[in-house]
Amino acid sequence: MALLLTVYPFLIKDPFWTNLAILAMVGATAAIAWNLLGGFGGQISFGHSIFFGVGAYTTGYLLIHRDLSPWLGMVAGALLAVIAGLVIGFPVFRLRRHYFSIATIAMQQIAFVLVLNSKPLGAATGLELPLKPASLANLQFSVRDPVGYHLVALGLLALASLCTWLFLGGRPGAYLRAIRDDEEVARSVGVQVRRYKLLALSLSAALTALAGGFFAMYALFVQPTAVLSLSRSIEIVLIAVLGGAGTLWGPFVGAWVLTYVEQETRVAFSGGGSGLDLVIYGGLVMLIAVLEPSGLVGLARRLTMRRRHW
Repeated sequence: MALLLTVYPFLIKDPFWTNLAILAMVGATAAIAWNLLGGFGGQISFGHSIFFGVGAYTTGYLLIHRDLSPWLGMVAGALLAVIAGLVIGFPVFRLRRHYFSIATIAMQQIAFVLVLNSKPLGAATGLELPLKPASLANLQFSVRDPVGYHLVALGLLALASLCTWLFLGGRPGAYLRAIRDDEEVARSVGVQVRRYKLLALSLSAALTALAGGFFAMYALFVQPTAVLSLSRSIEIVLIAVLGGAGTLWGPFVGAWVLTYVEQETRVAFSGGGSGLDLVIYGGLVMLIAVLEPSGLVGLARRLTMRRRHW
């Protein structure tokens, strides 16, 4: 799959499909980060647009006002997202199940309103990033040849996948799964529940912020409704859930499906049906929930086993 995605931009030149691939990889990176906490940890958060927005705004702000390299801006955004995750995590991890999810929505709304009324961050208008000479150092490439954007997005996707795989393969990953299965039992055998929740949230926040920082450089525009809204959080969750929450391949599969649906509806309705993609998202999620709760990955796995049986 890595080889296929590497040669993809050299074989596919259609602007629609090149843009779709880049956006799908950005969505997959954010969803992989969410899946670490929500899928493998059982902590269903609807506030991950906070970290996505922190990464986007930090990268954009430092580029505009400090002329700082976007690479350093993305790193700074990841560090700020970790701090934000710890500040948010300490109070909300006192809650469980749907109370936890409601608390993350409240946190997201607070962050959204604060940024929406912040003049240094452009308020509702947002930030328009300056054009720089096309180069890897400036993380800006020609719109006629977006191969650079594609390869950087692929690199971030690979980084998120590797970090998640290493985390889950070690002791923290085993403890996180134990917390998801039964928090009281995990605590009774000595697992420091809050510590490992915060550890998973910190890594999840950092990876989501990196995706947000890259998105800002790709769009060259940062606006609250685009990077910090509740719909952005829902989209991140839906990518993982549709593909298969709690699986390594789920966010990747879900990102391609949902990004394609979103882009097709925008083209078909010329922006007039901007809410139709959410209706289709909901229909797909309900369909998967009825047929296979493990998402598209689980459905493919079940069909494969049935074919072998026959």
